[in-house]
Amino acid sequence: MSDSKKLIEFKVPEPTLRRLPWYLAFAKLVLKQEQLFLSSTQIAKNISVDASIVAKDLSYVKISGKTRVGYDVNELVDVLESFLGFTRSHKAFLFGVGSLGGALMHDDGLEQFGLDIVAGFDVKYELTGTSINHIPIHHIDRFKELQNQTGINIGVLTVPVEKAQEVAEFMVAGGIQAIWNFTPYRIVVPDNIVVQNTSIYAHLAVMFNRLNALKELDENQ
Repeated sequence: MSDSKKLIEFKVPEPTLRRLPWYLAFAKLVLKQEQLFLSSTQIAKNISVDASIVAKDLSYVKISGKTRVGYDVNELVDVLESFLGFTRSHKAFLFGVGSLGGALMHDDGLEQFGLDIVAGFDVKYELTGTSINHIPIHHIDRFKELQNQTGINIGVLTVPVEKAQEVAEFMVAGGIQAIWNFTPYRIVVPDNIVVQNTSIYAHLAVMFNRLNALKELDENQ
């Protein structure tokens, strides 16, 4: 692992980065209810984490609450959105326009959080020239050409699992520096490439396992 990657991970731990959007969503909810201040205890209660964790997490975004009052909700929303990168538009290419890839291209909500998928790529020639949600689909052979034109360096990977490593290497060779990997395969890339793994199947396995554990508990009582 490179020194720069170690430094980034040290500054903001991944568990913290995963929790910050939860705090943002809750802050936005109470803002709609015209609540002006939030304490770390209130946030902790609604997010189901310890108040000490909330305070430590928020210390990374350089915001502090007022004694006996809490955090200014408007400021909290602004700071979190800026820190998480949700206020800037990050353009991305999507690789693998199957069921999942097509669903992500249909998801207008991604743009609200700063991700703008501007093109999809696939190996199927019959998809070339079509579009989903006004997003054009190209044959994968055009990727390097369009990357050179646009400089886009974020890629969303939704190909079949057996193609994940091959396509990931193709993406990196073509100029992609950050990969949002939706496949259950753990791709191997150079240390200077950012990878975020989001496997819906892994989370499904966790849900099934916990459900079975509850059933076993009920049966044994």
